[in-house]
Parts: sequence; C-alpha cells; structure tokens
Amino acid sequence: MKLSRVLIVIAIVAMTGLGIWVSLRFANRVEQDAAMALPDGFTLRFFKDPQMVPDFTVTTLDGRTITADSLRGKVVVINFWATWCGPCRVEVPDLVALQEKYRDEVVVLGLSTDEGSPDAVRQFVEQFEINYPVAIVSRDVEQAFEGITGLPTSFIVDPEGRVVQKHVGLLNAVLTEQETRSLAGMDVNARIEYVDADRPIGLDNLALVREIPGVDLVVLTSDQRVEVLQTLNEEGCGCGCGLTVARCRVDDPSCDVSLPRARMIVDQIAAR
Repeated sequence: MKLSRVLIVIAIVAMTGLGIWVSLRFANRVEQDAAMALPDGFTLRFFKDPQMVPDFTVTTLDGRTITADSLRGKVVVINFWATWCGPCRVEVPDLVALQEKYRDEVVVLGLSTDEGSPDAVRQFVEQFEINYPVAIVSRDVEQAFEGITGLPTSFIVDPEGRVVQKHVGLLNAVLTEQETRSLAGMDVNARIEYVDADRPIGLDNLALVREIPGVDLVVLTSDQRVEVLQTLNEEGCGCGCGLTVARCRVDDPSCDVSLPRARMIVDQIAAR
C-alpha cells in the first residue's frame, strides 16, 4: 500500500475515534446535566423535629467572628469541606452562585477541615473567588455537628436556627436552591415532606470517606493524613466489591481484604 493511502487510512481512523470520543463526552455531560435537573412538582424533604444548630464560634480567614446566634434570620448552608477533596472543589462554584443570587436571604458558611497551613485554604478561596465566609475549624466544632464521616457534608439551617436537612456528598445545585428558597419563604414548585432526622444517611454522590473503621490515623501528621485519605479514597479494594478501600471499610468493616490493605498504606506513608 502506498504511503499516501496509509496516511489517509490513519487520518480516517483518527477522525472516527475523535468523533466517538466527542460523542461520549457530550453524552456524559448531558447525563450529568439531566441528573442535576429536578422535575416539576418534586419533593423537598425536611426533618420532622429539627434540632437547634450546635452552639459554635469560628473566626473566618478575614478575621470576622461568626457564631450560631449571629446567623439567625437567614437560611444558612453550613458546608464542611477540604481543599484536598475533589467533590468539594466541584460544588464550590455552585455555592458561590447561590450566595451571589440570594445574598439577602442566604448565608453560605464554608468550614474547612484542612489540618495544614491556612495559606493553602486562602489560596483556594482566592482561586475560586469564594464570596462567602470561610473558616478553618477545630475538631471541637466538627464533633459538635456529629456524623461528619465524609466530605463534603452540608447542613441546611432555617432562619430560626434549626438544622432541617443534612446532605453527605456533592450537593445537587438545583435541589439546594429550592431548599433555600422554600425556607426563605419564596415560591417553589415542590411538595414538602417531613422525615425523621435519624434516618440513615449513606456516603453517596461522591462523598470522600474521612474516618476509616479499624484504621488508626492519629499517629499521622497532617500532611500524611491527607495523603492517606486521598490514597484510600482512590485505590480499589480488590475484594470484588468494586469500591475504593475507604468505602469498602465503611460499607463492610468485616472485609478481610480492605483492612490489611488500608493498614499497609498507612504504614507505608507513616514511614516516609
């Protein structure tokens, strides 16, 4: 076969492959957009007997003091996140847009769980042009909210200071907007359903596990802990579950594959 014909065949194959790749990327984006949309007359679920938001005090990166009481009168989205958390990074632009659109009715409060230097959080805030208050929180604040086993975790607080919903994992921007609109007394095309606050909440929608059953992370430095969590949330378990090591430990603490693998990863990183 002549060289010119070979080149033509290669070009056709390349263009065909590119077309398939573009089609798959477009289909994937359409699927993602459809997943974010909500049908007319959908249901908003709030807790039946909401409890008051825990009493807390934080100092934001720009030096402001924010307390639970100071947030009364507005709908509040308290978002626990970290700079190393991929899903957290994905939802930040939606939270920025929510704050900008409803600046008079809603306060988004970003509570960073980063354990290293505050400079990394400051750089992140500047890079993503975050327009809502951000603070780096202590373990005491985290423990006051209870159940933050994955990141991101968001608590929805009504104007009276009651926690009316909790979301673990990547927020659905449309749902979150409708929740805040409803709590602020605005019109929404949705049914309201009241559910038990103690119902099980799974680590769905890309939540990253941050507490690993059977594995002691206390011995690690802050940087080592971040590296361990990233590794455990990325590496496959290998037991046939199709999950990451971290997720398998949460879903099946009795797994005899994920436990030694998780401990080995911790030991390797701790020994560096």
